[in-house]
Amino acid sequence: MLEITDHTGAAVKHGRRTVNGVRLHYVTAGSGPALVLLHGVPKTWYYWHRVIPLLSEHFTVVAPDVRGFGDSERPEGGYDMGTIAQDVGALLTELGHETFAVAGEDWGAAFAYAVAATFPERVTKLSYGEMLLPGFGLEDWSALTADNVRSSHFLWHVGFFHVPDFPEMLISGREEIFWSTWMKNETYNPAAITPDCVAEWTRCSSAPGGLRAIFEVYRATFTNIALDEKWGRTKLPMPVLAVASELFIGEETRRQMERVSDDVRYVEIAECGHSMALEQPAELAGVLREFFAA
Repeated sequence: MLEITDHTGAAVKHGRRTVNGVRLHYVTAGSGPALVLLHGVPKTWYYWHRVIPLLSEHFTVVAPDVRGFGDSERPEGGYDMGTIAQDVGALLTELGHETFAVAGEDWGAAFAYAVAATFPERVTKLSYGEMLLPGFGLEDWSALTADNVRSSHFLWHVGFFHVPDFPEMLISGREEIFWSTWMKNETYNPAAITPDCVAEWTRCSSAPGGLRAIFEVYRATFTNIALDEKWGRTKLPMPVLAVASELFIGEETRRQMERVSDDVRYVEIAECGHSMALEQPAELAGVLREFFAA
């Protein structure tokens, strides 16, 4: 892992808090209104390291390791979107932020939506990037169909990761080659997945309970479907930015958010795959600054 700094060159600040029954690791940087950045799978807060110094001049950036990921605790349960939303809300309360904006990519976007749906009175704005919600298309894109296989976004892993025990058995000891190959295959430019990123996600996923925690997110799919159906009956009150890559989920990101909000704007990032914060950090940071500072 590289030493990450804010816009002034000062190192990000690391912290740990026990909230909602789980000990979370997080980093903070900058000053101004709070902006929470939520990572996806198998990533950690470090996914945002190229974006943080581009946002910290304008916001107090809070980037946690979601429960089970990175250097946060790996409890036996609680990997559904509702519990993780409660974790995030409790962490922001502990850090003194009654209101905050939230942005996420991949599963981090699903968690960010859950936070906004759970705490609509606290979340000022939501950025939802590169994700399909359980119950709103995630299962459809993971099905073994000719169209999915021919596409650039066949989500074959959703079913595989859901199977008890077998993913751990097959990937344990092979974390580096598995995650690096999988993630590079989802990018426009594979060089964006640099050795420091692979090393960090390998370190965390190969730690005791690391793989189990990752796969438990997928094993909570049917709980998440019920939650999304419940939340989706009430439109979000805050402005929503649907931000997507040109070459992965793309415009479906916008359609996902139009199911749950009447105030959606959409931005698509060109020459980019599924890891926008690594592939196009400057462009993504500019989009987020414009949306959250307005």
